[in-house]
Amino acid sequence: MAVAALAAAGLAAYGSRAPNGTASAAPSVKADFELTGHDGVMRTEDDFKGKWTLVFFGFTNCPDVCPTTLAEIAQTLDDLGPKAEAVQPLFISVDSDRDRPGDLAEYVPQFHPSILGLAGTPEQIKDAAASFKIFYERVPEDTAPDGYTMGHTSQVFLFDPDGGFVRLYGYGTPAPEITADLRARIDAHG
Repeated sequence: MAVAALAAAGLAAYGSRAPNGTASAAPSVKADFELTGHDGVMRTEDDFKGKWTLVFFGFTNCPDVCPTTLAEIAQTLDDLGPKAEAVQPLFISVDSDRDRPGDLAEYVPQFHPSILGLAGTPEQIKDAAASFKIFYERVPEDTAPDGYTMGHTSQVFLFDPDGGFVRLYGYGTPAPEITADLRARIDAHG
């Protein structure tokens, strides 16, 4: 599929700048955004200080990568049990033409009630993507809704309670691995 190839190319390009790993692998990655939550509230990165923040970029019409990743994040939250209170997952849509807060309100809670969907104007998404150093683009595809799909970076970002970038979880990282890593960090943080 052309989209998979484009997404892989984007990941490869991203990976050459910031491979999976620790903050030292990508020191310039930061959470910097002003987007509208699926609850209608304008949010910035400062709203999530005090929590471990998982951030994933995607779109609601994504056929496979996005629902798979959101399901892994949901499983991680369930597996963390009470410790999940220390974590805030964010799903930032890269499809500003189709994904508005109301669309995200229908889509995101299907995976887990704690995941917050964020939408924005093309300019807001562009600015957020630049701060996270992610790849995304609109890709024509006749069989997709509205005749296009989105190629995008499919890694999950982890930020600490102070808002500092910690690491990336590559696409396909299983929930038990994310859970073990987060549990250890939450316990060590106190």
